[in-house]
Amino acid sequence: MQARGTGLNGSGANVIAFPSVKELQVGFDRLELQRILDLYGRMVAAGEWRDYAMDFGKDTASFCAFRRAAERPQARIEKRPSLRQKQGMWTVFGEAGQVIKRGHELAGVLFPLERRLLKIVKD
Repeated sequence: MQARGTGLNGSGANVIAFPSVKELQVGFDRLELQRILDLYGRMVAAGEWRDYAMDFGKDTASFCAFRRAAERPQARIEKRPSLRQKQGMWTVFGEAGQVIKRGHELAGVLFPLERRLLKIVKD
């Protein structure tokens, strides 16, 4: 005879709690990373950026772009899902750490960086 645990009301059923489904790390999905790396490639071609770094943490994922490898990032694109319902999970920070743009959509947040690539052409 097998031993049974006594569950609720002595029914003999064992109760097993589900483990919480919590992400261990925040990251970029494929389309987000494609959009960010596309901007990075265009900025490299324009001579603005030369190097990049990515950091994936428990609360945030960030992409930093550098003009030179030994300095502070010229731009930092940060994804913070905990702010999704508040001010938007996307933030672009400038070189001094100031917030340049914050929002819910990546395309809108990247616009100030993409604007640097626009050139006025005279006839």
